[in-house]
Amino acid sequence: MFGCLVAGRLVQTAAQQVAEDKFVFDLPDYESINHVVVFMLGTIPFPEGMGGSVYFSYPDSSGMPVWQLLGFVTNGKPSAIFKISGLKSGEGSQHPFGAMNIVRTPSVAQIGISVELLDSMAQQTPVGNAAVSSVDSFTQFTQKMLDNFYNFASSFAVSQAQMTPSPSEMFIPANVVLKWYEAFSVNITAFRN
Repeated sequence: MFGCLVAGRLVQTAAQQVAEDKFVFDLPDYESINHVVVFMLGTIPFPEGMGGSVYFSYPDSSGMPVWQLLGFVTNGKPSAIFKISGLKSGEGSQHPFGAMNIVRTPSVAQIGISVELLDSMAQQTPVGNAAVSSVDSFTQFTQKMLDNFYNFASSFAVSQAQMTPSPSEMFIPANVVLKWYEAFSVNITAFRN
């Protein structure tokens, strides 16, 4: 029903079902994770009027789990990106996973998804700094993506003298990519302002 994605790791699609309406993904080595993506697989939608509250849990200094509400996924919003890197020092919040005996090890955090009524989810307030939908983050990502694309494309540049004829391939002059990069960078800067 759900998937969990962390950059540089394999996608997790086999959530541990800890109750009829609660699912958990383990996040080993959670200290190195900045963002996590939670998404519906598209195989089973939520029942009408239901959605999933997404929680992040990490062990505190005594090894006890601290749960924080990150946000929600619903049939209308089947995926979400959450920033978890700044949450480890915060305090926990009310959560539906408290009475469960979920197996964990000290260096493993967890993402918990609780299937709940949309009306009750609307009453809850996620941790403030978990959302990553700000324009600054998007602008920074876009700039880094542009830099990476330009550097990657430029690494294949050859002079005309070095080119070998290959009728099945198309070649794009590097100056065209550079012009696009510069124009797009100007548009990103204008968008930011």
